[in-house]
Amino acid sequence: MSYTASNNRYTTMPYPRSGNSGLKLPALSLGLWHNFGSNGDYENMKAMCFTAFDHGITHFDLANNYGPEPGSAERNFGRILREELSAYRDELVISTKAGYTMWDGPYGDWGSRKYLLASLDQSLHRMGLDYVDIFYHHRMDPNTPLEESMMALDTAVKSGKALYAGISNYDREHTQRAMEILKDLKCPFIINQSRYSIFDRHIETDGLKAFAAQNGCGIIAFSPLAQGLLTDKYLKGIPEDSRIKTDGRFLHAEQLTSEKLAQITALNELAKSRGQSLAQMALSWILRDGEVTSVLIGASKPEQILENLQIIGHTAFTEEELRAIDAISPAK
Repeated sequence: MSYTASNNRYTTMPYPRSGNSGLKLPALSLGLWHNFGSNGDYENMKAMCFTAFDHGITHFDLANNYGPEPGSAERNFGRILREELSAYRDELVISTKAGYTMWDGPYGDWGSRKYLLASLDQSLHRMGLDYVDIFYHHRMDPNTPLEESMMALDTAVKSGKALYAGISNYDREHTQRAMEILKDLKCPFIINQSRYSIFDRHIETDGLKAFAAQNGCGIIAFSPLAQGLLTDKYLKGIPEDSRIKTDGRFLHAEQLTSEKLAQITALNELAKSRGQSLAQMALSWILRDGEVTSVLIGASKPEQILENLQIIGHTAFTEEELRAIDAISPAK
């Protein structure tokens, strides 16, 4: 039986504008970094996408190399689009990226015009799409002129293969330069995707968060739960089904120090006092001041998406709560 979206999907989700653009993004977006690769369960992938869209999550975030294996998340999402979601394409924001290693040889990495445009063509083919809504350069390239990478994004937009341009993992200085180049090209640049959490506040100390808010640039935060550290998963040790045990690419056991565990425990107690889980409080904190457009959530099952959705309407903090979080995990 084919999927039919909920009639109530737009009743609760806020949709702030991304910077000064006309594009509105859901406060929560679904990231397909994990659990949509060739080692995932396809029926579970579908269930997560349906759960997300039924509750107003219209933005699905991918990259060329998401998997594992690279490209498999786009292929699986493309299949879901083709088989279940094609009737809703104009209600979806689909984004992808290029910048990390995708294929062997000198042309499958970083930020050359050749790589970025070839990668976008491959992404569109894997997903069965004519265009994506946002195409990002995934990371700064120290060896390619920024003008070349930005002109590639401009070409992607003006060729009709992307509606908007974005950047990811760019610091404040390079974000400003990228914005200036794209403005001169009259290319609709709308967003910087940055790592941001209670445990990783570099976009505050770097000045990127404030700069973006002052200059009409959207911010979408990834890794808001610090790869699972900002959940109750590790309060009693490292469970067998945790990312540390099952993946190990991005989170390692040695990162769970006694100091970090003490911080997690203290934050968990604060979350309880707010009537939230630690994960819910961590997501709410990202959206606390309106300067972050959207926060990317990852999930391994639909129930996690539903838990995260409970933050809607509960992202305000008292000054006392904010001071407590700063004392537990100060910006560095």
